[in-house]
Amino acid sequence: MTPDMANFTGNVHGGYLLSFLDKVAYACAARYASCPCVTLSVDQVFFKEPIYVGELVTCLASINYVGKTSMEVGIKVIAEDIKARTKRHTNTSYFTMVAIDETTKRPCQVPPLAVETEIEKRRFEEGKMRKELRLQFRQAHLDRKKQQI
Repeated sequence: MTPDMANFTGNVHGGYLLSFLDKVAYACAARYASCPCVTLSVDQVFFKEPIYVGELVTCLASINYVGKTSMEVGIKVIAEDIKARTKRHTNTSYFTMVAIDETTKRPCQVPPLAVETEIEKRRFEEGKMRKELRLQFRQAHLDRKKQQI
């Protein structure tokens, strides 16, 4: 991370990191779906620890869950002090990405996710739960809006 990415405290600015994570989520989703993707939602971003200017950042991204046209991308961020050779898990985030057909510019179907290992099964089930919670939250929001009209 370079000085131009810093906030007023000298740490990497959270907004810069969010933009970076969105690009990581895009790359992971587009690679999986073999087509362009757009961000539907940034579901959760956990800022566990700051990232300091000068640290090397590694992102580990995976497709955790797939629906018909959408995918949940989980991203784990690791910051490394390259002089001390120490690594820290600094952030975790979940993005929902939607596959887009290049011709119609509409959502298109994504391939089913091969879930084989115990970790993949756990991530899939947790992703499914997060999707259900998002849908419940969305419905509750729509219900409140109707009551306000």
